[in-house]
Order: sequence, then structure tokens, then C-alpha cells
Amino acid sequence: QVQLVESGGDSVKAGGSLTLSCVASGLTDNDNCMAWFRQNPEKGREGVVSTYTDGNSVRYADSVKGRFYVSQGSAKNTVYLHMNNLKPEDSAMYYCALDRGACWNSWYKGDFEYWGQGTQVTVSS
Repeated sequence: QVQLVESGGDSVKAGGSLTLSCVASGLTDNDNCMAWFRQNPEKGREGVVSTYTDGNSVRYADSVKGRFYVSQGSAKNTVYLHMNNLKPEDSAMYYCALDRGACWNSWYKGDFEYWGQGTQVTVSS
């Protein structure tokens, strides 16, 4: 059974930085698409970034391009979301998601099999 555990959420001031971690357990191979989503009451759910486990197929939402970047741990079961120049509109619950196989072009729609419990990011002005 695949399980995803996120961590790293915190409260920061605008312009600050945070790094979120997602550790996946129960994986049987490295053929997986991992993604970060965020959700808040105003905007609903938004796909932030997706990455295949080879690290080469990365897609970012326009709202975070140039500020956020994703990296993987050496064991390929950990994905980090590095968030810089945070804005109040980045405040949300951030979720890690995983689906087997390659990342679809429609990854941002959120059709992933496995989800973590979320970690809260709050950015104050």
C-alpha cells in the first residue's frame, strides 16, 4: 500500500521561503508521477507542479513559475517543493500526490491514485 507523508508547512511572512517534503512508502518501482497540489477555500484545488521520477519531466503552474522548484531525493521516493518569494495568495493546504506511470498532460486536473494528508502553508503580508 502506497502512503505519502508531507511535512514542512509553516507560517511565514511574504517574501520568505519554505521547503515541503513528501516521502512515499510502499513503492514497488520508480515508474511514478509525483505532484504537488494546493487547496484553499477561495481558489479551490490547484496543481502546483508535477514530476516524473526521472526528474526530467517537470511541469509548473504559471502561478509559481520562477518562484517554486521541485527536487527529488536520491532514493526517488522523496520529493521536495522549494518555495521562494512566497506571497499571501500561496497560503493553502499543500498535498502530495502520486500516480503510477508517466505524468499525463492533464496532471493538473488531479486524477492521482494516492494522496497525502496535507501540510499547511500560511503566508502573511
